[in-house]
Amino acid sequence: MSEPTWQKSSFSEDQVNCIYVAPAPDGTIHLRESEEPRTVLTSAPQGLAALLRRLKAEPPIPVRP
Repeated sequence: MSEPTWQKSSFSEDQVNCIYVAPAPDGTIHLRESEEPRTVLTSAPQGLAALLRRLKAEPPIPVRP
């Protein structure tokens, strides 16, 4: 199995907290975070699109200390 071609998200401005995206041969999408590069989330494009729409539509969740 070949290594995915990772692309850094355009919303990842700094070098510490980056999200990377890579297409897979089976049509799914791989996501990983720069602090945990061995942990990869796999999603169907439709599922990821639905999640992003929902996140954009909802008000932000307050972060608790």
